[in-house]
Amino acid sequence: MNFDYEPGRYFKTDDNGNLLAEVTFQEFADGAAYAINHTFVRDDQRGQGIASHLVAAVVAKAKAEDKKILPLCSYARAQFDKGPDYQAIEFKN
Repeated sequence: MNFDYEPGRYFKTDDNGNLLAEVTFQEFADGAAYAINHTFVRDDQRGQGIASHLVAAVVAKAKAEDKKILPLCSYARAQFDKGPDYQAIEFKN
């Protein structure tokens, strides 16, 4: 699944520019990690796995940049709790 990107955000809009889904994240720990702080999927788009693809996009970016992730939002936290692949990249204090 392809998303648009701007610093701190992956997102998808419909043909009219209305937001369908997004994940937001920010750098912290002197640039060594990203904190995922928000995941959103519009009601009529839910149940298609879009949110998991959004989180995966941030994970792929973090891996490519050799960074860790702190999953702050509840959806990202649930994704990290489910999979050992994500736990390996999780930021731990």
